[in-house]
Amino acid sequence: MKKLDKSFWQDRWENAETGWDIGYAATPLVAYFDTLKNKDLKILIPGCGNAYEGEYLMKSGFKNTFLIDIAPLALESLKKRFPDFPDSNLIQGDFFEHDEKYDLIVEQTFFCAISPTLRRAYAEKMHELLHINGKLIGLLFNDPLFEDHPPFGGNKAEYLTYFEDLFTIHHFDTATNSIKPRAGRELFIEFEKKS
Repeated sequence: MKKLDKSFWQDRWENAETGWDIGYAATPLVAYFDTLKNKDLKILIPGCGNAYEGEYLMKSGFKNTFLIDIAPLALESLKKRFPDFPDSNLIQGDFFEHDEKYDLIVEQTFFCAISPTLRRAYAEKMHELLHINGKLIGLLFNDPLFEDHPPFGGNKAEYLTYFEDLFTIHHFDTATNSIKPRAGRELFIEFEKKS
């Protein structure tokens, strides 16, 4: 398997190999965002790609929305589409080396893009980056997908082994409002950090 590093993802962007990109904010995430009342929440979207969710949040008044991606072209693509997104809220770097605290972290096709060997490290890093009572929300594929290249799949039973000791599981069920190609294949998660 190729090393899934900065050059791998930058190459994918340069070659327009971005099959994960649906072209707009995912409907289950938008539905969740629309329930949020506190516009001061500090929010992170790791492995943000084109960051349609970040754009939606910013335009909805969540000015403390931060985006991180290892590939510079991902962030450049967002800035071309949405020039008003603050540069100070864009982080080009490695999620696993990031060091801030957030109230909410949004998972959208990042978990399936990293090597499955890093899944426990992902869960631990999410726990580290969240404030007490902070939440990790988003979508995980409930589908085998691929074993030798991203997107890497999995299932609920496997995922629980990474998260259940670190988070209170509020919601972990099949998303009812996925886009058609992903219907029945996505789990909506809402995990709250345990102290």
